Amino acid sequence: MKAKNQRLALALAALAALGGATLLAMSALRDQASYFYSPSDALRDHVVPGRVVRLGGVVKPGSLTHAANGVEIGFRVTDGAAEVAVRYAGIVPDLFRPGSGVIAEGRFTAPGQFRADTILAKHDERYRPPEPARGMHKSDSLS
Repeated sequence: MKAKNQRLALALAALAALGGATLLAMSALRDQASYFYSPSDALRDHVVPGRVVRLGGVVKPGSLTHAANGVEIGFRVTDGAAEVAVRYAGIVPDLFRPGSGVIAEGRFTAPGQFRADTILAKHDERYRPPEPARGMHKSDSLS
């Protein structure tokens, strides 16, 4: 076999191996991907119950309830146009509170009913500079 043909065969084998690796990676990522929905999108698109998705929005003020066992909570996630009821059992993040942004990862059990496995609280995106520390260096001016 000529050197030119060997290089061509090697290039084709490398290209086939790269294509196979890409297909395997895409297959693995497809199984692990979870889609992000706002309450309006989820209700409009009729998300299939049992499919793992992420639901994002704001915790509706006044909707937070605690179960008697002290571990399970219920709240409503809204985007201003629609609401979805969420149930979660576990410890919530420190930033989680009514009126704050939240991302819940879990499954729809029925239209408008969501069972969260994980809760992520979103922080405020607005930057506010820290207030100047008054009198921070008072001891320096006394010496």
